[in-house]
Amino acid sequence: MSELLSNLHLPLIGLVIGVIVGLTGVGGGSLMTPILVGGLGVPPAVAVGTDLLFAAITKSFGALAHWRVGNVAKHLLRVLIIASLSGTGIAFALVHGLKPDVASLNRVIRGALGFALFATAVALLMRPWLLRFRRAHARGEPAHDIADTQRLWPTIALGVVIGAVVTLSSVGAGAIGVTALLLLHPALPITRIVGTDIAYAVPLTAAAGVAHASVGHLDVALLIALLVGSVPGILLGARLSKRVPEVATRSLLVAALGFAGVKLVA
Repeated sequence: MSELLSNLHLPLIGLVIGVIVGLTGVGGGSLMTPILVGGLGVPPAVAVGTDLLFAAITKSFGALAHWRVGNVAKHLLRVLIIASLSGTGIAFALVHGLKPDVASLNRVIRGALGFALFATAVALLMRPWLLRFRRAHARGEPAHDIADTQRLWPTIALGVVIGAVVTLSSVGAGAIGVTALLLLHPALPITRIVGTDIAYAVPLTAAAGVAHASVGHLDVALLIALLVGSVPGILLGARLSKRVPEVATRSLLVAALGFAGVKLVA
């Protein structure tokens, strides 16, 4: 598919996705992979592998920025990295240990992607309620970084599940991860939740992407073309985010995710 590099629509897709990521803070995988699969006809396994490395590269800039200003809970980050990479290893070993044929593997990936899209849409819909929940339950509670085992084991379980879902669908480390962390750690400031989520997503998507690339699930030309448009798109989206109401962008994104999920599982 190296001829795709010469097509202008690929950088434009990257630009649009970059703007949406800059506006909403939600990872591009929730929209990029469905577009590649449903819109461009890219095989699901190749779309997931390419998008994972796309996410690892783009999110690394955001992770570095959050780290520099102290928006990363380091203990929580270590737990999430170890747990999510374990989930990645389990999911990848299971899929390739069973050695499904290409058609079966693509069906599994489409199903996982559809589930992840619906879950992301629900997570976005729940965001206002979750913010009220945090305000009600964080009062008087010390700002912790996994200070007790009561929160440690659910956090480990979350990391394993997110790692497996991301490996199969490239979706989940963004809205789903942030939503779950808001519930598990209501005393942590939202900025640290978001910063930590972005930071652990970088090694997770990089490892999962390399695993997919090792078995041929990567289109390098496609990856480069998308990155050309996405970098300026993210910068533009970040500027626009100050002018566009959150409810408008959230509603548009929920509708798009729901439609993409229906198309994939139908």
